[in-house]
Amino acid sequence: MHIFYPLMAVLLWSINTVVSKLAASSIQPGEIGFLRWVVAGALLTPFLLRGVIGNWRHIRPQLPRIVVLGLLGMVIYQTLAYYAAGFTTATHMGIILCLSPLMVLAIAVTRLGQPLTMGGAVGSLVALVGVVLVVTNGDPGVLLQQGFNRGDLLMFVAALAYACYNILLKRWHMPQIPTFQLLYLQMLVAIVALLPLYALTSRTGIHLANAPLVAYAGTMASIVAPALWMLGVARLGPSRSIVFFNLTPLFTAIVAWLWLNEQLHAYHWIGGALTIAGVVLAERWKAPVRAARAPDSHCAQRP
Repeated sequence: MHIFYPLMAVLLWSINTVVSKLAASSIQPGEIGFLRWVVAGALLTPFLLRGVIGNWRHIRPQLPRIVVLGLLGMVIYQTLAYYAAGFTTATHMGIILCLSPLMVLAIAVTRLGQPLTMGGAVGSLVALVGVVLVVTNGDPGVLLQQGFNRGDLLMFVAALAYACYNILLKRWHMPQIPTFQLLYLQMLVAIVALLPLYALTSRTGIHLANAPLVAYAGTMASIVAPALWMLGVARLGPSRSIVFFNLTPLFTAIVAWLWLNEQLHAYHWIGGALTIAGVVLAERWKAPVRAARAPDSHCAQRP
């Protein structure tokens, strides 16, 4: 029963990827990027503002970190995804986002000194092949002629921002700030940071076609899905919960097929399977790349 929580969270986030694609034709990216957090913040304020004020002595020293987290996770990641939706498909977005756990691994190995595992090395290559297969529509030679699609590149940057967000969220553990207060504070950061973009760029306005999209993004994707995910992590633990994140490209592709009539080709299934397999390998195959060896009299030891 506990698997219901992360499973539903991933499904809601996958649906939101399709919502982002729908929003590309009915509302400006900077507009929905700002309004979703206004909706979420307005709904949570009556329940959380008093607690935030009461906990201010613990929150104030952490404000610089909270601002960075809000900019990475709520502003850069989410807003770039809305811009990417104007140039690529929801299926591509879901598969590229699945690279985020591998980006976390790459940063941990290169910047934080975490040992590289066989799963990390092999899985990264397998997942990269899968993503290249998808974004080139099954013809990797296109990269040499045209490069990456603009939307795919924006989604890569968004996934990288999300990877940095997750690393810092873990390293900057703030036990004296409840999870929902931390989420709420990041929303407030996003509202303030995105206000200039909202004010200075063109706006479509809210109408019958885009109001449900803003409502879904501001409630199901911004409040309900994070709440379900946190419940899942609390009951299953982070290592078991993160496995469900690997279902993002599959759920996104199915929803996009049913809702947007996006055609699924063989390279989508093969590339998506390779991406998921690569992530699973990185998470499960923990053997170190450089295994310790006993001294060999016939071989000189490397310094």
